[in-house]
Amino acid sequence: MAAGAAIAQTTERPSATTGPSGQPLPRFISLDANEANLRAGPNKRFPILWVYKRSGWPFLVTGENGVWRRVRDKDGIEGWMHVGLLSSQRTAVVTGDWRLLTAKSAPNSRQVVRAEPGVVGRLDRCRGGRCRLTIDGRSGWLGQEEFWGAFRDEELD
Repeated sequence: MAAGAAIAQTTERPSATTGPSGQPLPRFISLDANEANLRAGPNKRFPILWVYKRSGWPFLVTGENGVWRRVRDKDGIEGWMHVGLLSSQRTAVVTGDWRLLTAKSAPNSRQVVRAEPGVVGRLDRCRGGRCRLTIDGRSGWLGQEEFWGAFRDEELD
């Protein structure tokens, strides 16, 4: 688990490949259900490792097997989820301390949202090491080191 935790905390993009679905691996996705089982393997016969109860929670897809996706969360917990429980919608979870989102991408612009650790927002775009998140209908910019759900220096429109 230590290796998984290290990868989860550094969002450095490893060499990308293309999975059987035609989508890149690794890639970020989110939970599209209010409750979902994380399993030890890619089948309902495998034991449940964890139950997620928060729609929108971000995951990193690290593998694919038919309709199953191997996913990792921000804490490095890894297992398999059925593709029907997941969405391509990009989200991010605030990490560390309380964070101040700004009106513009410049870190010294006016502060518009204050978010506590664990808050999940929709990831709208990223540029220059900062990303725009929408949290409960309010948008603001945050440095990529202040949340989990994007690769370091990822550009997203």
